[in-house]
Amino acid sequence: MTTYAYLGPAGTFTEAALRQISNKDDTLVPYSNVTAALDAVREGKAEKVLVPIENSVEGVVSRTLDELAVGTQLVVTAETTLPVSFSLMILPENSGKPITKIATHPHAEAQCRTYIAKNYPQAELIEMSSTAAAASALKDGNYDAAIASEIAANNYGLKILAKDIGDNTGAVTRFIVAQKPGATPKPTGNDRTSLVAFIGIDHAGALLEILTEFAKQDVNLTFIQSRPTGRELGHYHFIIDAEGHIDEPKVAAAVAGVRKICEDIRFLGSYPRVGKSN
Repeated sequence: MTTYAYLGPAGTFTEAALRQISNKDDTLVPYSNVTAALDAVREGKAEKVLVPIENSVEGVVSRTLDELAVGTQLVVTAETTLPVSFSLMILPENSGKPITKIATHPHAEAQCRTYIAKNYPQAELIEMSSTAAAASALKDGNYDAAIASEIAANNYGLKILAKDIGDNTGAVTRFIVAQKPGATPKPTGNDRTSLVAFIGIDHAGALLEILTEFAKQDVNLTFIQSRPTGRELGHYHFIIDAEGHIDEPKVAAAVAGVRKICEDIRFLGSYPRVGKSN
């Protein structure tokens, strides 16, 4: 049995994604934000954590990237993806009442703008920490409707007024499983290696130097994102996902090359990749 922390409350897309990969006897514990969920593992309250890292429409989850890069080190050991579908929901007893305030997470609002503009152009949008938090707090009476997942409506006994209201019906979110550093999963032939490359003071060609090390080894990159270190202006790091496993010679050589030209690197793990096969 494994104890998992995850971005809560109950009813989030993160919970739905976690239920795809966890066992029925595992313990799933929700936390109010990404930092708290990751800290649960760092502090020994949970063995593993599942958090979102990127969405096919809205892009990266900055908090997850920043925590993995500069927080107390954790490593990624698995990933999963989940199609994202949004619904508009209300308290059953409020059927027929006007909707003037709608609560949801900013990513959900961004993915449902066309529906909102067409059907509720005058509604005030209220930002919440998660879509499930918006659904669970409907009973407080501070707003009239929430945009969340269908599982949230089921969990909190809400009435769904409209399903699949997202502008992009093919939206997918990728989630990662992280834990304290330990043994790296063995190569499967379809893996992803993640790392953070810390450059010195920013200079012309810094990113090209990093990319060249992977290109020389014919290693394809599937993800790259620059983030400020927070130390001072001009200090950046790059979060990188590469195809392949650190135990593969060409990946190991590329990472070794990056290590030589960077101020520091942080290995975030090699783990089975969901989707495309190499």
